[in-house]
Amino acid sequence: MDETSQKIIDATMSLIRDKGYVATTTKDIARLAGVNECTLFRKFQNKKDIVLHGVSQEKWRAHVTPELFQNVQWELEPDLEMFMNAYMDKITPDFVNLSIGLRAPQLYEETASMIMKVPQAFISSLTEYFRKMKELGKIPHYDFESLAMTVFSSTFGYTFLNASFGQNLTDVGREEFIKNSVKIFVNGIVQK
Repeated sequence: MDETSQKIIDATMSLIRDKGYVATTTKDIARLAGVNECTLFRKFQNKKDIVLHGVSQEKWRAHVTPELFQNVQWELEPDLEMFMNAYMDKITPDFVNLSIGLRAPQLYEETASMIMKVPQAFISSLTEYFRKMKELGKIPHYDFESLAMTVFSSTFGYTFLNASFGQNLTDVGREEFIKNSVKIFVNGIVQK
């Protein structure tokens, strides 16, 4: 990728993060990239083409893979805190806003699989973790995928709301939220 093409991609992805896909124009992209609009169309077919090149780059994806969740101690409370913290470290407010912009109907068919990789990595890793914890005799049998979805939904919800509203919605900080959520979750599992 040449330097000019990369500037165009970076400008496009930044604008989509800040304004959304529909509100981002090729004039805006060219201005932010510091190029002529004609240059943009020499490098890429259209705005959608630029975005698809952008989502293929790791810098514009939250690189969430199962390997992110391998640092387990086989103790429920610290491990669930690790899962939630690892997710929140990667899914920054910038990534949340970009992923919202990438859900535009004009893009969704092409970007959905990239967006879904994040929850899939979290849920599959946590489901497998719960299965192993059951094998180790540390938790009883449950529907482990439902448990993983519950933890993910809580983690995603806090991350999304924090990205959208910051501290205007709640004064509960990330660390306090994770610790309290994990305690409630662990108490629910242990009391079965």
